[in-house]
Amino acid sequence: MRSRFSAYALDNSDHVLRTWHPETRPAAVDADPAMRWTRLEVLEHSGGGVFDAEGIVEFRAHFTDGGRPGVLAEKSRFVRHDGRWVYWGPL
Repeated sequence: MRSRFSAYALDNSDHVLRTWHPETRPAAVDADPAMRWTRLEVLEHSGGGVFDAEGIVEFRAHFTDGGRPGVLAEKSRFVRHDGRWVYWGPL
């Protein structure tokens, strides 16, 4: 979760796509130049341990869009794919 937030903040769409499950991944991720990701709060998580096949993360991602603050709140599902944790999508 944190690496994906950092990738969005640094406009690293390659990492965002690489950490997205191929069954739910879009063809491309286009960054909005007016949007700046500023802070991540992980509120709750379950699963995601060494022996787990999936995990759930609830978070708030803070941003500014054209100078106005905003928050994206989501509860996300992550799964293991080819030995790596990848984002499946929102719950």
